[in-house]
Amino acid sequence: MSSTIAAIATATVPQQGSVSIVRLSGSHSLAIARHLFHAPGRQVWESHRILYGHIRHPRTREIVDEALLLIMLAPRSYTREDVVEFHCHGGIMVVQQVLQLCLEAGAQLAQPGEFTLRAFLNGRIDLTQAESIADLVGARSPEAAQFALAGLQGKLAQPIRRIRATCLEILAEVEARIDFEEDLPPLDEADIGTRLAQVLAEVTQLLASAERGEQLRTGLKVAIVGRPNVGKSSLLNAWSRSDRAIVTALPGTTRDVVESNLVVGGIPIQVLDTAGIRETVDTVEQIGVERSRRAAQAADLILFTIDAAAGWTAADQAIYQQVADKPLILIQNKVDLTTAKPDLPLTPLPPLVETAAALNQGIDALEQAILTLVQRGNLQATNLDFAINQRQAAALTRAQQALQQVQATIADQLPLDFWTIDLRSALQALSEILGEEVTESVLDRVFSRFCIGK
Repeated sequence: MSSTIAAIATATVPQQGSVSIVRLSGSHSLAIARHLFHAPGRQVWESHRILYGHIRHPRTREIVDEALLLIMLAPRSYTREDVVEFHCHGGIMVVQQVLQLCLEAGAQLAQPGEFTLRAFLNGRIDLTQAESIADLVGARSPEAAQFALAGLQGKLAQPIRRIRATCLEILAEVEARIDFEEDLPPLDEADIGTRLAQVLAEVTQLLASAERGEQLRTGLKVAIVGRPNVGKSSLLNAWSRSDRAIVTALPGTTRDVVESNLVVGGIPIQVLDTAGIRETVDTVEQIGVERSRRAAQAADLILFTIDAAAGWTAADQAIYQQVADKPLILIQNKVDLTTAKPDLPLTPLPPLVETAAALNQGIDALEQAILTLVQRGNLQATNLDFAINQRQAAALTRAQQALQQVQATIADQLPLDFWTIDLRSALQALSEILGEEVTESVLDRVFSRFCIGK
């Protein structure tokens, strides 16, 4: 890991953004910076200073860009190596030229996540913090960003380290009795049992945040489903406060799946307005109907929409039977056009929301119904300000199972040697979460999610 790496650390979009950054990390970073950067006057080249000057081509001496140079020498840097950053003008051409000059000067192009990997390998952050950095960069809602920031600040690592320390203490006591049984008082099994129960309770509480964390990272896919002309597109437009979907009085206007991204209660939601499901001879509409059926099957939640004025129809019943096995909220739209209450032959009756989408009415009730359904599904963790990911959940589940096996071993009055086997398994799983015992394949999987330059 002695090589110096370089990468563009900001998004490069044509004619967008005022600043682009090329980042270098490694022992030759400062030398490359001196080779390329001319700082006029008596500016001091020392750590945590920003220099003003020009990036010049080392052979032609042509000015490539007017820029700033940020110097952060080891160990006071993101990677705990020497780090320099060229802050160039935004765009594509200039920043790519600067990166190419860095590579020609001896740097290697960084792999995805390699800067953060070096920070982890050099002990600046643990693996939970590294994963939180990726989550923070990819956060799709303010709440997701707050959860990621909490992980970055070590709020997930702290309880894991505490649980691991308790397991180590128990293992040490048990192994001491195995090695020095005659010199020590008998093991207090009741105390061991109490501490194991406390540790298991903490592990269970951490696992409760797994589904919530996955929800915050990936969001919910919600499909608005129903027969033509019940107001599905109007509902999407009212909900998203836009005119994403075409709305007319003609049934079958929507021919394809229309998508909108929203945030409800901190949860990113991908809303799909589907074509009205019905039998049709129109070839284009047939394609739209088939796509609607596929979208409904792939959705996490169905908003089954009916026309309150028309009441429950045979067509509604036929569509309902296709989606009844999915989590579902029933939307009675167009309630402003009737005072009658439709007779709904559904047992049990799913959550019901009344809307008048054309008048932007009922949207708050719809969002509350979605959040209530989420909470009833035990997807929302309570009393937690962080959320674990799938890798961490898998390791915690292994730790939980190992600790439960220790309890069973104690209950069966098996020899102490059996206790240590499962205690060591629990410790290994907990260490994997922090990255203290982790394989290269796990690291590859974690850091492959990162963008180049982070």
